[in-house]
Amino acid sequence: MHRSPQSHAQRDYTIADEPCAASGGGPGQDHVDLPKGETSKRRDAVTRFRDRLEGWCHRIDLAPDLAQDIGSARWFRGLGTLVGLGAVALAFWPDVSAVEAATSMPVDDRVRDEFRSQMIMPLALGADSGRRMGATSLVTPLRSAPERPSIELVSTLGRGDSLGGMLERAGLSGGDSSRVLQLVSATMETGDITPGTRFDITLGRRPGPGLPRALESMAFRARFDLDLSIERGESGLALVRHPIAVDATPLRIRGKVGSSLYRAARNGGAPIAGIQDYLRAIDRHLSLESDIRADDDFDLIVAYRRSAKGERQVGELLYAGIERDGKPKLQLVRWGKDGEMFEASGVGRTYSRAPGQPVSGRVTSRFGMRRHPILGYRRMHSGVDYGARYGTPIYAVADGRVSYSGRHGGHGNYVKIEHGGHLATGYAHMSRIAVKSGSTVRAGQVIGYVGSTGLSTGPHLHFEAYKGNRKVDPLTIRFVSQPRIDGNELAAFKRRLAALMAVEPGAALADMAPAAEQPHAPAREIDRLSPQRAVVAAAASTTSVAMKD
Repeated sequence: MHRSPQSHAQRDYTIADEPCAASGGGPGQDHVDLPKGETSKRRDAVTRFRDRLEGWCHRIDLAPDLAQDIGSARWFRGLGTLVGLGAVALAFWPDVSAVEAATSMPVDDRVRDEFRSQMIMPLALGADSGRRMGATSLVTPLRSAPERPSIELVSTLGRGDSLGGMLERAGLSGGDSSRVLQLVSATMETGDITPGTRFDITLGRRPGPGLPRALESMAFRARFDLDLSIERGESGLALVRHPIAVDATPLRIRGKVGSSLYRAARNGGAPIAGIQDYLRAIDRHLSLESDIRADDDFDLIVAYRRSAKGERQVGELLYAGIERDGKPKLQLVRWGKDGEMFEASGVGRTYSRAPGQPVSGRVTSRFGMRRHPILGYRRMHSGVDYGARYGTPIYAVADGRVSYSGRHGGHGNYVKIEHGGHLATGYAHMSRIAVKSGSTVRAGQVIGYVGSTGLSTGPHLHFEAYKGNRKVDPLTIRFVSQPRIDGNELAAFKRRLAALMAVEPGAALADMAPAAEQPHAPAREIDRLSPQRAVVAAAASTTSVAMKD
């Protein structure tokens, strides 16, 4: 870089923080006159040095890219810079030595005993902690260790457990346990006590050293509508019944189907178990996807009980209905000892639509002529094939009796079920059979599992339907059972239906009127006095109150 002398001579400089020209200052300003030749030489030398330094820095690259021009002088210069900087960094690396830990204190038997004397351990684990001191002459041995006058405990009846066994484990003596069983059996069957029932037990003093404590009181919930308590009186143990007021009004939920029948019923307050039973009952007669519209009304009634204590108990489905345009489209009523759902419009007949799908899968081959995948020629395919994973459960499509269960030629593992009315269904190629010949099955019961036994190319279910001795398309059959309500029961069946239709929707959800119960106040000292002294004390208390007023 070259600068002309003229430009140097014209450059201004600053003295004592005031700008001045090279030859002098303006009027009224202080300035210092320097020799002109010396100042120019010094300024020219500084400028030349700075120019040479800038030029050298531009020519020499101290930090080149080591990935370029490998092996050149420029590359070796960059490598030398890197090594030099690394050496400087290592030279100034801090020298920090590891901190040595102090040696642990040796633990001998004396120290170990000292530590254990200050520990807290549960007695159930055999603890013997705490400092021990020898007894002095002031210590008097007791004949027996003092015990609490009574203890309160809670015991729960387990599944498969007996009431007598539970009482003995709780600490009751044989005599008290037998007396409790006698008292409870006179009121109810001990086997009817629900597993998980809680028993609040109070045991009193021991009649003698080493003997079981005597039962003072015991209380438990015997039934939904009954509490039982056993108290010890002057004549021994006695049972007291505490009936609980129960409202058994059935729960009825009605509403529009909307976009989801399940969600509509849940939003209306129906219990989940009742909705599931309702959907299963409706699905056997109508298709939930195609036969029910969004503007239809659903109607379900379930058994429902609520006690005065606030507990609620949901029972089985009593009624399932679908209404369209204000008219019943389907009405199902639970009736009979078996608890089956009867269609009210059919006066006791139970109708069903086409059987439900026997397995969770898709239809891979329908009823009719086709080319057999193994034999290679066209033949009649007398059933419907469902493709499914190996081991998928297979369900009976309707109630019936198993007429065949076992190996059946090209069908492999095969089950045939007779449904009455000359109708039957067959299930082939199972991997495993879950029912036996002659057994009775219900609709939806697992009868086997998907497999590929027999003449089969892969896991699937071959589903057949028989009408008489002729095979028909399973997707076209309908099951219709004969009337099972005779004339003597018909009037009772109609009364049952009318009683259910008279239930108001949501009536069971209204709050019950609380029973008038007196709070249990703590015992007063005056109640412990004799009758004569109690009268005198009460009179004195009344006089004292009157004087204060």
